[in-house]
Amino acid sequence: MSAREEILGRIRRAVRDAPEVEIPRDYRTSVPVDDPVGLFTERVDDYRAVVHVLPAAEVPAKVAELVRGRRMIVPDGLPDEWTGGAAGGAELSGADGVVTGCAVAIAETGTIVLDAGPGQGTRAQTLVPDYHLCVVRADQVVASVPEAVARLDPVRPLTWISGPSATSDIELNRVEGVHGPRTLEVIVSI
Repeated sequence: MSAREEILGRIRRAVRDAPEVEIPRDYRTSVPVDDPVGLFTERVDDYRAVVHVLPAAEVPAKVAELVRGRRMIVPDGLPDEWTGGAAGGAELSGADGVVTGCAVAIAETGTIVLDAGPGQGTRAQTLVPDYHLCVVRADQVVASVPEAVARLDPVRPLTWISGPSATSDIELNRVEGVHGPRTLEVIVSI
């Protein structure tokens, strides 16, 4: 008998006469939020990301302004009006940044979720460049994490972004850009 089998056998014998316990599964699946877009922008700003809330008609001009002069990665499927005139196909190693859409955004946590869908690029394309510009449509903002999870396909590669990449050393000195973009800029299209 292996050590594993012996341990599991002891556990089975110890709980053999224990009564069945019903485990409640009534987890919170939604959060009442009066203004999900407002809360999302507040939380994203708290994470030191740059946030712009604009009418949809103004988004193309803002994207063009923000990507001007930068070598940008433009993922396949990104709406033409969100490319800002940036030519797609910038090589990962030479790119200054990436411009993407998202799968969903979470108001409660200020988190953006990418699932490698159209216009979102690959994980490497969104984590290697120093600058990430993400366009979030207002209808993609949900109040809570359970609401976001319900919209996502669990077999897709998910990247959860809560602000620019940051970590702290043992002395609590914040360092940005260690394992992702140093700068996150978000345009919320309303």
